[in-house]
Amino acid sequence: MIGLGSYLDTDNSGASDASFTSTLPAYDGTVAPPVGPGGTKYYDDNDWVGIELVRMYKLNHDPAALEDAKQIMAFEIAGWQSDPTLGCAGGLPFSNAAENTDRNTVTTAPAAELALQLYELTAATEYLQFAEMAYEWVRACLLLPSGLYADHVSPTGQIQGSVWSYNQGTMIGAGAMLYQVTQNSGYLAEARETAEAALGYFTPERLGSEIPFFASVYFRNLMYLDSITHDPPGPHLAQSYVDYAWQHLRLSNNLFVAGSPASAQLLVQAAIVQIYALLSSPPSTYF
Repeated sequence: MIGLGSYLDTDNSGASDASFTSTLPAYDGTVAPPVGPGGTKYYDDNDWVGIELVRMYKLNHDPAALEDAKQIMAFEIAGWQSDPTLGCAGGLPFSNAAENTDRNTVTTAPAAELALQLYELTAATEYLQFAEMAYEWVRACLLLPSGLYADHVSPTGQIQGSVWSYNQGTMIGAGAMLYQVTQNSGYLAEARETAEAALGYFTPERLGSEIPFFASVYFRNLMYLDSITHDPPGPHLAQSYVDYAWQHLRLSNNLFVAGSPASAQLLVQAAIVQIYALLSSPPSTYF
């Protein structure tokens, strides 16, 4: 929490007018003033932080962690793009930079997951309503005929159709969590459909071409669904993935490499460690 606090920016102070669309408290992509330059807040980064803060709260019941997660959720809700002139109005942009107007699966679906975590803890209906709205927007605007989710939609409504594993994962997880909260079997059916499409598309080669962080998000959500339905082979696939990484992507100093050219970034180490942790933890602790 101490290190994370260095990134907390309460108002984007010092930024020029109109630099950012939201100045609500959230975490910058770089160390915030006065220690660092601060700057842009990324909606997906704040989603990931919020999800982990809720998990931390469940472990140690630190009220500060829960309040920080609620603060992030307020930032996410305020970022909703309701301008009716947008193509497929709604969704969350990649960041609060004023020039960023694309809306993404990777920002909107994990925001739904965070909202559902908070709803389970607080019973505040605004969180459930936001989660349902965010989930349905992604399905309406970014679901491809293949049954997979595209990356983002432009202000004019043009779909950028790149398919990444973590986008499928977060929509699988959001559907599974909505089912658990509402008992609406339609959400579970949609999550299973997405999982089936993803399992058909993401061969080991395709997963191996992505950075491990994407795969870690995908496996977390696939294994979470598996804990409910017992049909997607999430744990088996995750184990195969880290077995391959251990044999072929590990250096003599036990660091893992990925990318082209291959490098041993901290994000790569954290992602591989997270997958091992998922395999050794009950899925009920994933969110």
